[in-house]
Amino acid sequence: MRPQIPFSRPVSNAHRSSRREFLGHVAGAGASCLALSGLDATATALAGEKQLTGEPHFKTRGVILLPDDITNWPWVEKAKQAGLTTIGTHFSPDQVEAFYGTDDGAAFQEECKTAGIAIEHELHSMKQLLPRELFGKNPSMFRMDEKGERRNDWNLCVHSRAALEVVCENAVRYAKILKSDTGRYFYWIDDGKPMCFCPKCKGLSSSDQSLLLNNAMAKALREYDPRAKLAHLSYHHTLPVPTQVKPAANIFLEFAPITRDYKTPFGTSPREKEWLEHLDANLELFGSENAQVLEYWLDESMFYRASGAGNRSKRHMVPIPWNQDVFEADLDIYGKRGIRHATTFAVMVHQGYVDKFGEPPLMAYGQGLKSWRPC
Repeated sequence: MRPQIPFSRPVSNAHRSSRREFLGHVAGAGASCLALSGLDATATALAGEKQLTGEPHFKTRGVILLPDDITNWPWVEKAKQAGLTTIGTHFSPDQVEAFYGTDDGAAFQEECKTAGIAIEHELHSMKQLLPRELFGKNPSMFRMDEKGERRNDWNLCVHSRAALEVVCENAVRYAKILKSDTGRYFYWIDDGKPMCFCPKCKGLSSSDQSLLLNNAMAKALREYDPRAKLAHLSYHHTLPVPTQVKPAANIFLEFAPITRDYKTPFGTSPREKEWLEHLDANLELFGSENAQVLEYWLDESMFYRASGAGNRSKRHMVPIPWNQDVFEADLDIYGKRGIRHATTFAVMVHQGYVDKFGEPPLMAYGQGLKSWRPC
């Protein structure tokens, strides 16, 4: 049995009333701007009724996909229909580079160009930016653990000039291979892994070390691409705002609240209220105009992993637990903070998912972002 797609339901006055009541409990968010304007974004898109005038508040309306997702579902066509602006290809630079060297990769680029959809690359990159085999040549480029030992497992020593030179050189090299249509670049530190504890680094938080690295890359990228802006990822141990390092002018914030609860609007639980405080502090430092929220609204891979509670043998695909009210409240939370760029992982959303559960709530997502306005 295929799940009901939220945007197929009629929008009744009773539904709008209950939605206002529900959203009224969200601290600082108030009622949904979509609801109060009398618009259910996706119903409007499907019915071809009222059209909002003026530029959408959310300039970037994106999805992040693996190459396998791209080649196993007509993603460009579907993204265009949903009003998306951007597709980010994902995983390591080497894997994405290999994809673009195939016929499928070339066809994807041409489809995006024809559809007017920008391509970006959101990358787990440290092992390519600073190859691990360099450890034997110069261990000081790599992080020191809390026991005082140099290790080539994760990240780097951000106070190593040699390490920064290698990282910056490779960041520019990959930027030339993996073109960004927007001039925005995403080179992430290792996923939730420890940074350096050498005498020079240990006084800096993970956020400060990450930003120090980002500033160096941002300078190198700007020399290659005058438009270049680089994301500072606020995620896991880099959620807190940097306090000792200031961002370069072409650094923007990317906020990723992984492990949040999707049954309630973001910021509802005590833990998430603390995350909202981190977001506000980061926005004060980095500014909101270029900030991007990196969400997991459509990330089948995350919900798939959660379905097995860590037991790989018991994991199974699940329908994306889409909740229109929660999504609209989330847009209020982000949009009212001045954030104008939003994307979501949609990993493992491909033909296999569609065959099992029907089409994902992509229209609800894209048209909700396109229709949201401050109120």
